[in-house]
Amino acid sequence: MLSIFRRLAKDVRGASAIEYTLVASLIAVAAIASMRSVGSKVNNVLANAAGALT
Repeated sequence: MLSIFRRLAKDVRGASAIEYTLVASLIAVAAIASMRSVGSKVNNVLANAAGALT
């Protein structure tokens, strides 16, 4: 049983996968935040254009 824990402690592939997952999640959060900001600005522009046309 102890040998399994030692083998797992020496294995770094899992750590790399976790790091890549964290980087990907941070990129996703940044993309969502920027899309929400841009989306609200585009909505305002379109609302102003619709108001000008009526």
